[in-house]
Amino acid sequence: MPDLPKADLVRRFVAALIDGVIAAILSSVIPFIGYLLGAAYTLTKEAIVFELLKNDNFKNKSIGKKLMNLEVILEEGEGSIGWMVSIRRNIPLAIGTVIMVIPVIGWLAGAIVGSILGIIEVVLVLTQPDGRRLGDKIGHTRVIDSASVITVTQQEE
Repeated sequence: MPDLPKADLVRRFVAALIDGVIAAILSSVIPFIGYLLGAAYTLTKEAIVFELLKNDNFKNKSIGKKLMNLEVILEEGEGSIGWMVSIRRNIPLAIGTVIMVIPVIGWLAGAIVGSILGIIEVVLVLTQPDGRRLGDKIGHTRVIDSASVITVTQQEE
């Protein structure tokens, strides 16, 4: 993985908040099906906008990350965050929402599981030197400041 500095934590938090609001809006559209829409956005957020629009400005970025000038890179450093990588890295964030679809106990169980995984994710982002959360480890990715990629590329030239 390229030797890049840890992404700015405030901007990373704001990006996560923006993406969380988008997922929450989608989740509230239609009961039960909305939860699946919110989970689908959460799982695919680094790939879906780029794949739908084919706009390079959204390559490896969710809407929140684009607005906060952050992006996701692969451990190898080069390449795109496609559907499967986005899904793998975001499973810890979406699993609580998916569980909420289960009748009777789903909402409570999903809230508990989602909260526990969310706390683990935040602790890892804050304590890991490279800011990698559980989802980053599963997806072999890392969040960086977009400007870091430009700086490293310019230094290599």
